[in-house]
Amino acid sequence: MNWEESTRNKMLNLQLPTDPRWVNIAAMNLEDILVDHAYCEQKAASSCISLILRFPDLVELVDMLSPVVAEEWAHFERVMEQIRKRGFHFGKARKDEYVLQLAAFVRKGGRRMDQLVEYLLMNALIEARSCERFKLLWNNIQDKELQQFYYELMISEAGHYVNFLEMAKFYHEEDYVEARWKEWLEHEAEVMKNLEIRSDRMH
Repeated sequence: MNWEESTRNKMLNLQLPTDPRWVNIAAMNLEDILVDHAYCEQKAASSCISLILRFPDLVELVDMLSPVVAEEWAHFERVMEQIRKRGFHFGKARKDEYVLQLAAFVRKGGRRMDQLVEYLLMNALIEARSCERFKLLWNNIQDKELQQFYYELMISEAGHYVNFLEMAKFYHEEDYVEARWKEWLEHEAEVMKNLEIRSDRMH
């Protein structure tokens, strides 16, 4: 792992960097990556809406999530623009094994705020991994327009990642959140270690 990767992963708390082969595969399968990315943005917006509907009484949460919903949907529209511009086709959604394995780690039961923390930390992890992959695409992809596109999205996802973590600590004891966050990070590293490198997946 070079200095840049080490610094980036420390900032995002990720325990395992993306296999460097992924970006080479991704660059050769832009249509698949862009289509999968579009669905990722759509699901990110839906996830935030779900939290708003589940916790409508938490004013600070709703106020934080509302602009994130708008941003994620705007990202979806921008990815769709890139798909159409290149003559690609928006196909069916693919099974997202990465997210499914994270969702299976959500701790069931407990207090209402315990449940909120679970979903905030899961979303923070997804944003962190997306940010890392957007940076890989920005640094390695040959398409100049997509370079700028992924740079802008990288900055946005980093902000969302921070927001989710801060919101978890706002609604729960910091020690509890930090301990559970460490468990989430370790689980995500195991998921990444065992996940097949796919040329048609953003995650």
